[in-house]
Amino acid sequence: MAATPRTSDTHNAYDLIGDIHGHAKTLEALLGKLGYTHDGQCYRHPNRQVIFLGDFVDRGPHQRETIEIAMAMTKHGTALAVMGNHEFNALAYHTADPENPGKFLRAHNDNNLKQHKAFLDAYQHDKNGKQEVMDWFYTLPLWLDLGPLRVVHACWAPLAIGLLQPRLAQRKYMTPELLVRASRKKTKEYEAIELLLKGKEIKLPDDGFFHDKDGHKRNHIRIKWWEKEGTFRSLSMGPETDIPEDSVDVDHLITYNSIAPPVFFGHYWLHGTPEPLADNVACLDYSVAKAGGKLVAYQWSGNKHLTKENFVAVDRLEC
Repeated sequence: MAATPRTSDTHNAYDLIGDIHGHAKTLEALLGKLGYTHDGQCYRHPNRQVIFLGDFVDRGPHQRETIEIAMAMTKHGTALAVMGNHEFNALAYHTADPENPGKFLRAHNDNNLKQHKAFLDAYQHDKNGKQEVMDWFYTLPLWLDLGPLRVVHACWAPLAIGLLQPRLAQRKYMTPELLVRASRKKTKEYEAIELLLKGKEIKLPDDGFFHDKDGHKRNHIRIKWWEKEGTFRSLSMGPETDIPEDSVDVDHLITYNSIAPPVFFGHYWLHGTPEPLADNVACLDYSVAKAGGKLVAYQWSGNKHLTKENFVAVDRLEC
């Protein structure tokens, strides 16, 4: 089981690290820059602790190494972590569908195989090792509320949290039963997991569409869910420029109170210089899985207002 989250009474210095996607060498460089050293068991800092924001796997060249670093740190209490959509997808991909013999909760189609191929290749001859990883994924909470700060992979959605919490093991961890329910489209559990791990999406007006980074046609956009108002273009989290300027109905937004504790998340493939998205909102995914991307951390020591100076980044290492 993962280490018990520490509260602000006993620990208030965290280094939050965004999506890694199998780039272990870049992760090691970032940990070194943050002052962590390996003591023979795991990476450790004398008075700080890492919080990983999920998406350890897929895409990158060092799947096993990334998982080994993160797993060891959570095991020895030098890191906390939350589940990303890629960990959820992996669990579903490797779990047989109890209602459809011969099939899995996540279809083994060409698109899903391509996305998961780096992980499959890394563990193709190690069934026991793969099972150990799946067992670890089950210990990753879907969110962390540590009092003075909050952590989730994509979107802090109170209604989704309230729906899922009584369905979680020890009110924290994914269960096989919930995995099945959350893999069925149109269930409340599916919608809640989509919000927390993939973010809030809204449909473009007038049958509008765009093509995402992988060339897929999309008619929904991921939005800046913490904002109180805006247009489809101003609220879009993507790089697309052909988004209309029509106003978005506020009923489609979640919003995040400006006096709420700082919230950290990953998932959104940002670019450029890392900086807060609001005084108490920060995304730490700066596209390390893409050439020219960065692996980004935020050094948090109890501050209520986030600052640009507390971001720490290393360029993706090409190895």
